[in-house]
Amino acid sequence: MKRHSRDSFFVVGEGVLEFGENGKAVARQPSTTEELRRFRFSRLGPKGAETSEELRVALATAMTPDPSVPQPDSENPAVPAGFTYLGQFVDHDLTMDRTETQLGSDVNLDELLQGRSPALDLDSVYGRGPRDKDDQAFYAEDGVKLKIGTTTPVPFPDEGTNVPFEGFDLPRRGGDAGTAADRRLPLIPDARNDENLVIAQTHLAFIRFHNRVVDELALTGLTGERLFRAAKELVVRHYQYMLKTDFLPRIIDPAIVDDVFTNGRRFFEVPGRYYGRDNTPTMPIEFSVASYRLGHSMIRGAYQWNRVFNSTGPGGIATLFALFTFTGVAGNFDPSSQTPADLDDVNRGPIFTLPSNWITDFRRLYDFTEAGRDDLVPPAESGGGNLTKEIDTLLVNPLVGLPAGTFGGRGTQFREIERNLAFRNLTRASMMDLASGQQMAELMGVEPLTAEQILKGDGGGVSLDALTDEQKAELVAATPLWFYVLREAEVNSGLMGPVGGRITAEVFHRAIEGSRISIVRSPYWRPTLGPDSSTFRMVDLLLFAFEGKADLLNPLGDPVAPPAGA
Repeated sequence: MKRHSRDSFFVVGEGVLEFGENGKAVARQPSTTEELRRFRFSRLGPKGAETSEELRVALATAMTPDPSVPQPDSENPAVPAGFTYLGQFVDHDLTMDRTETQLGSDVNLDELLQGRSPALDLDSVYGRGPRDKDDQAFYAEDGVKLKIGTTTPVPFPDEGTNVPFEGFDLPRRGGDAGTAADRRLPLIPDARNDENLVIAQTHLAFIRFHNRVVDELALTGLTGERLFRAAKELVVRHYQYMLKTDFLPRIIDPAIVDDVFTNGRRFFEVPGRYYGRDNTPTMPIEFSVASYRLGHSMIRGAYQWNRVFNSTGPGGIATLFALFTFTGVAGNFDPSSQTPADLDDVNRGPIFTLPSNWITDFRRLYDFTEAGRDDLVPPAESGGGNLTKEIDTLLVNPLVGLPAGTFGGRGTQFREIERNLAFRNLTRASMMDLASGQQMAELMGVEPLTAEQILKGDGGGVSLDALTDEQKAELVAATPLWFYVLREAEVNSGLMGPVGGRITAEVFHRAIEGSRISIVRSPYWRPTLGPDSSTFRMVDLLLFAFEGKADLLNPLGDPVAPPAGA
């Protein structure tokens, strides 16, 4: 099973960076065939100074405050909550190492480089395809469609959930061999997509999107491998177009996105300077370890999930902890689990597929009125829909105690502070000598944030009053890049700005350009599955995948209204 956090990074030009117990990454040259086939990272900026552990602990503690302490309300009305986890799904697609199943086989150089380079081509969904002997398990018997799974009936709260729902869980290994965790493992190329329930249901939506495209293209007479290839190409192009036109402008200043996709990249693997567009891309560690971890600040502590789990429903609102619990990789599908330690128990619980009462209501994760579907609005009396937290320097407190399964820590020993997501982010960056925010601002020729902006933000983010004067001075002198890009967004109305936004947009552009299927290399391509030739949003993808039907987007239905006068 793929671990969520890497134990080492293969950085082109530096070698394999491994993390020692002294808190520093040590570089050495690859020594085995497997290491030569590592995922390809690079360094965009200069090396930076180490961040002291005292500052990392103090900053992480401040960024994940106790929930009893009132915090500013930072909902972003422009970003429905599903986009938080779409971003995580995209991260796994970018970092999927597609040579993993081929380490003992002959692979030509082109396949080798392509397979360990970042690409936005849904290989986290498709793997190496239905003809690969190791990845055939992800596909239906026809070798064209992808498998889907069936939920487990549960009596709570009523007979409407005490039935199996086919097609509303990921396919899972099942059987009687191995541990309970083995039986729950998803049959998908990247098991990280089953680490929380939102990303698992997002992955399921992409499976259904592919299968629906297959059905439509089959009507043209295509069959077999030709049908699969045509469907994958159409799916990937629509996915890339949605990321460019719908996802990125919600999290990055749209002017930056437009500049990058219209005028090209200025800093990362610039065409004609060092790279041709046909060279395989790398991924800057500044993106992986800092700028694209923006989504961590968008996570909510609880979600209006479906008719069962909402603020007025019989199960109460769905906590972030519950969204880890009802997965096969980080959780155990056991409603009696109460602590991260419970989720670390791989044999706990008698359920092996998603319980039926936890099927998502996608109307609560996305705003279908954007597509003119006013009939797909969840009832306000049961909590309505969810918005993301605005991108800023505050994380919700549940992220102070991650289940070990979310970072590959099951069965290992670690300090309790290492469950804190903010600490993990800051520590990984420090170990890798990541450039500071000020260094990256200088590289990009933009005005850096002032000391006051770093310490105070816009007043809606983290309070750093608990830091000592020495810690504040260290933070202002060399601000960890992840914290810097969050503060930058915070003072830019919740949109990533000239450092974080530029890094992120350029990496997306490069990853699309370097994909085998690419709308950057086919700039005149336009979508055919949306409302018109210039529009394809995430809501359009979901409408197509679920046939535009309310009972598929929300199979559990709405709460039954009490009789009049009751």
